[in-house]
Amino acid sequence: MSLNTLRVEVCEANKRLERLMTNPLARGEVSGIDRESGRVVAKPDGVSAANLTPDLMSVVNLNGTILEGAKAPSQEIIIHLVLYRSFPGIGGVTSTHTTYAAMFAQALRPIPCLGTIHAEHFRGEIPVTRALRKPEIEGSYEQAIGQTIVERFNRIVPSEIPAVLVAHHGPVTWGKTAAESVFNSVALEETARLAFGTIQLDAARTPIPVPMMEKHFHRARTA
Repeated sequence: MSLNTLRVEVCEANKRLERLMTNPLARGEVSGIDRESGRVVAKPDGVSAANLTPDLMSVVNLNGTILEGAKAPSQEIIIHLVLYRSFPGIGGVTSTHTTYAAMFAQALRPIPCLGTIHAEHFRGEIPVTRALRKPEIEGSYEQAIGQTIVERFNRIVPSEIPAVLVAHHGPVTWGKTAAESVFNSVALEETARLAFGTIQLDAARTPIPVPMMEKHFHRARTA
């Protein structure tokens, strides 16, 4: 993929994310990487998605050095860069604060797989990271957030559960492309909403049986 094509894709992904967000206080950032060159395209800080154009996009390398763009991306890009370096199969990352997913993150509760809609998108519960320690909060904050995500996925395949809840913070999702990472953010918010409502109706509700979860997860990938 050319860098210009990636600029267009990431620009459109940020615009789509903003259109999908219903929480007026929510913020969202989408980035994408060209694996061949190691360049990452992201939304510049302080520019609304409505005013975003491909030529305004920020371009950084995997160390965060700004290569192109009049403005630097937001500090969220540091989290994204940790994930790009740690999960070589991903091509796009979305971080946001959608309402229901953020509620689970604030409660430090994973989202259980309670039904087939969840199972079609995620192979099991959506994990939540541990809370940051004081030195991590006072030090390289975003770097520490990224590291807690990687730490939490020590025994989880990122492509099977392309989402995480950052403790006290909100959801982060990823995918093969920037557009797919936004789609996974939408899927995560819907599964969080369904789980929240289900728990309200029946607090003792247990997760979907594993054989049924596996069936729907794999069937969705062969359809």
